[in-house]
Amino acid sequence: MRTMAWTDLQTLDYRTAWRHQEYLLERLAGEKPAGDSHAGYLLLTEHPHVYTLGKNGKQENMLLDAIQLRAREAELIRVDRGGDITYHGPGQLVAYPVVRLDVMETGIREYIRRMEEVVIRCIGAYGLKGDRMEGATGVWLDAQAPSARKICAIGVRCSRSVTMHGFALNVNTDLSYFNHIHPCGFADKGVTSLEREIGKKAGMDEVKQLVLLHFGEIFGTELTKDDGIIEKPII
Repeated sequence: MRTMAWTDLQTLDYRTAWRHQEYLLERLAGEKPAGDSHAGYLLLTEHPHVYTLGKNGKQENMLLDAIQLRAREAELIRVDRGGDITYHGPGQLVAYPVVRLDVMETGIREYIRRMEEVVIRCIGAYGLKGDRMEGATGVWLDAQAPSARKICAIGVRCSRSVTMHGFALNVNTDLSYFNHIHPCGFADKGVTSLEREIGKKAGMDEVKQLVLLHFGEIFGTELTKDDGIIEKPII
């Protein structure tokens, strides 16, 4: 059976989490590419307020200038994942799988669909029906209706058959921060959170356990907690 190590980074600034991923990608890309059941790593975290703009994203989807960003204690970072602009912040669970697609026996498109399915099953535990939207990654509620709203964003980079970046699930997120962007380039679509949909705060630890459970199910992978994934401080 395929295996992965996971760890909970708690709250960590975006740039440090990014460097952690790059470190793990380089380590994983250097391992033998076949005949090994070790698929990679899964990092769970929350970030302080930050907006990230994908490599093909449009600057005009950021509606705040530098002074306004500082007033909201946020920053804008251009990153190397796919997708457009999104927000990360407290109360949002971010999952960064750094995995070898050859060991997972999947291509990048199917990999993204499987991540969407992980989230769909997670929010299903709260009575919500997640769905996909034609032409857009991520998980939506009422995807085909005028009231369509996004609960989870997905963006991935793949290098030498190893992935990084991942998905961001709005759990108890302050959704007002999305008012300052066109999320993922959509000016006419809303965003939501578990808290908004179920009418109360969701337990973050419970959501993390659901992510681990369904990630293992969907990817046929045994996940083992290992807080020593990052062997040395990365600054």
